[in-house]
Amino acid sequence: MKTPVPARARGIMLVLLSLLAVLQTTCAQKNGIDIYSLTVDSKVSSRFAHTVIVSRVVNKADTAQEATFQMELPKKAFITNFSMIIDGVTYPGNIKQKDAAQEQYSAAVARGESAGLVKASGRKMEQFQVSVNVAPAAKVTFQLVYEELLKRQLGMYELLLKVRPQQLVKHLQVDVHIFEPQGISFLETESTFMTNELEEALTTSVNQTKAHIQFKPTLSQQQKSPEQQDTVVDGNFIIRYDVNRTLTGGSIQMENGYFVHYFAPEGLATIPKNVIFVIDKSGSMSGKKMQQTREALTKILEDLKPTDQFNLISFSGQATQWKPLLVPASDENVKAAKSYTASIHASGSTNINDAMLMAVELLEKANREELLSSGSVSLIILLTDGDPTAGETDPKEIHKNVKNAIGGQYSLFCLGFGFDVSFTFLEKLALDNGGLARRIYEDSDSALQLQDFYQEVANPLLTAVSFEYPSNAVEVTQDNFRLFFKGSEVVVAGKLQDQSLDVLSAKVRGKLPRQNITFQMESSVAEQQEEFRSPKYIFHGFMERLWAYLTIQQLLEKMVSATDAEKQALETQALGLSLNYSFVTPLTSMVVTKPEGQEQSQAAEKPVEDENENGPRKFYSRQHVFRNKFKAHSGSIVPGAIYADAFITGRSGFRRQVGPLGIGSSYPMKSGLQASLVYQRPFYDSHEDVDSALSGAENLDVLLTSPTAPPSATIQAPAVILPLPGQSVDQLCVDIKHSQGPMNLLSDPDQGLEVTGQYETTKAQFSWIKVTFKEPQLQVYASPEHVVVTRNQRNTEYKWKETLFSVMPGLKMTMDKEGLLLLHSPGKVTVGLLSWDGPGQGIRLLLRDTDRFSSHVNGTLGQFYQDVLWEPSADDSKRTLWVQGHGHPATRELKLDYQQGDPGAEIPCWCVEL
Repeated sequence: MKTPVPARARGIMLVLLSLLAVLQTTCAQKNGIDIYSLTVDSKVSSRFAHTVIVSRVVNKADTAQEATFQMELPKKAFITNFSMIIDGVTYPGNIKQKDAAQEQYSAAVARGESAGLVKASGRKMEQFQVSVNVAPAAKVTFQLVYEELLKRQLGMYELLLKVRPQQLVKHLQVDVHIFEPQGISFLETESTFMTNELEEALTTSVNQTKAHIQFKPTLSQQQKSPEQQDTVVDGNFIIRYDVNRTLTGGSIQMENGYFVHYFAPEGLATIPKNVIFVIDKSGSMSGKKMQQTREALTKILEDLKPTDQFNLISFSGQATQWKPLLVPASDENVKAAKSYTASIHASGSTNINDAMLMAVELLEKANREELLSSGSVSLIILLTDGDPTAGETDPKEIHKNVKNAIGGQYSLFCLGFGFDVSFTFLEKLALDNGGLARRIYEDSDSALQLQDFYQEVANPLLTAVSFEYPSNAVEVTQDNFRLFFKGSEVVVAGKLQDQSLDVLSAKVRGKLPRQNITFQMESSVAEQQEEFRSPKYIFHGFMERLWAYLTIQQLLEKMVSATDAEKQALETQALGLSLNYSFVTPLTSMVVTKPEGQEQSQAAEKPVEDENENGPRKFYSRQHVFRNKFKAHSGSIVPGAIYADAFITGRSGFRRQVGPLGIGSSYPMKSGLQASLVYQRPFYDSHEDVDSALSGAENLDVLLTSPTAPPSATIQAPAVILPLPGQSVDQLCVDIKHSQGPMNLLSDPDQGLEVTGQYETTKAQFSWIKVTFKEPQLQVYASPEHVVVTRNQRNTEYKWKETLFSVMPGLKMTMDKEGLLLLHSPGKVTVGLLSWDGPGQGIRLLLRDTDRFSSHVNGTLGQFYQDVLWEPSADDSKRTLWVQGHGHPATRELKLDYQQGDPGAEIPCWCVEL
């Protein structure tokens, strides 16, 4: 009998808010270079992340080979150190002013031997790569260090590490340590390649102020299969978390003469806003861009609050306003605006200047006529995909015109769609006027990117925020901020000038709609110093580096909108800090030296956003970029499902699932076979494995149904299959014949669960299904195209059949390569969503552990989990099912069981029509 080859994707990825540490050591063992140790150690102290990657390799070949160290790091991170140790000799990276570094490696560049070591990579990352020739039997140790301040967005911080060794590694270990004196309020992890075997290598421990996440897989856990030496560890490692907060002046933390002040008070009401959306409808926006813009605007308009006022301006060669004045965000006005949005079509040139001045004039007119509510916030949001080509086209003149018109009264936010627009132009336009710029990447989730950006600015809580400290006692970074939004955080860092200070006092002032507010607080210098000296503190001496990092970032930002005279002074200050603290910034370079006889030097430089604009235009979401296609030993794509729970392989090669989602049963059989009766879809490595498993098994004690047997063309899958535990009928097939609009499929208030959907009777499939959880507050929207998970107003898109493993407090979310998404909460009903490719293809709903529904469950499908009665019948093919006093005729029919995987298995089932 042929032994089946277990080939299934394994991997892991966790997330922590703004640190994206991404590692990829592409030393392929096929050329004799063996990575025998790879460690990633990330220490996060009070949001400041210090990450060290160490890769140790040996050349096992008989000749010299090239070893390449490659990794990705966040765009906001600064490299602080890189070194190579070759046979005991250290070759360090030296950080110098860019001009000086250029001189050192210009000769190599002229010979064509050297290139920059860092380049932009995807949406959020930069790629670092260096190669070196390694003699036979020689060993090399690569070490890279970088630092970043995690930024709070939509209520959480994120750390992303990517681990891609591309070969089995004897010692592979990832450690993430987090220390937050304010206390950790929640922590969640996410993975795109996690399997049960790899999950066993993952440990997470969290207490009040500390967390430790470790991933340490063995060689066998890294292997795709015993027969294959390829690694399955290839993907992201992401951690998201937040800290405890109250309605106070924030948290002041001090160490070694430096301090950081974090401010993000809870409990403030949202300030009403006046928002004007300025939408580019020039010819280059045609097609998918315009479609996604309309889709995003529709969702954004629905999110406007009744207290908000708004208007729309669309522009190409000329600008057109939807209404002559701002209008309240009433249901009627929002509906009318959505109709207007649907009518916007792309054509013509790009007149940004006139559109922006029209937006400012709308706000000015409303101000003059006293139509804006007292204390409200006025925002302009510009979306464009190209440079100005009509009207005023000189960027400097447009900057001047818009700045003069706004006059510091309103905030401007600029969104650049794709890479045909100068991001530098938009960034200056925004920073000159109290806003920020963001690039929207052309991808399937562009509409979600637009929605997420809007959510970041949708809820202003304070205006004119200022920080005050004792005069002459401290030297601080930026201490005045125009706006504070819900889900964000204001950070001020500084040096204590007065070292004899016992108590550091602070006042934070801000404006609410109808009053000013002042937060006062004090922090004991001695107590803070002691807290950060204690053993539980995991990254000593970080606060001075945090201060330098934040100061450099703010100086670089000020340079964007500074005059030429101001820019030189700012650059001198930022350069000095970059050199003093060994940061690779846009003003410095790190020169990497190599052994004699090889390229003598290469330079690592910080890419600038617009440097990428003449390069490749196509970028993908992280799920798309790192899609892993795995193959069996024969080289063919492996059919079958990858489950989130463990499998046991029986003698016949069948696997049964063991885990929280239901335990399969194994039975001894004649001919020495063992069959697995599984509540969920069996897994087969190939069609041949199934045939081999069943050969010689003519007389079986139980009926085996092969999911790979081609079903009859006339047999269809029902709309829904409902398991009915404890009833005389173990499952019910439901066909939906009459559907008008969205349906409440099931709702259980005791479970905190609601499932809605829209069924298209003409196509016999769901056009969408939405699952909403009360705790954690999360929504999963599934359509045939993708899955969108929304939490804390943050949208994340996942492609069907791309492995996902996400664990958060109260919910585990997994998706396998067959497109089965499972949502499992301890002690609750498990909901499954399946991208079904069989007959009647589309989205299918699966339910597990339905005996856990409460007596309050209701809905179109939920009603069948109330008291039901099967009326006896003399006809074996017809019965009546009574539900809450209503009789449903039921017939015994053959149906395709989509729960068994594509193409489905024929099963007899009692069927009802709704």
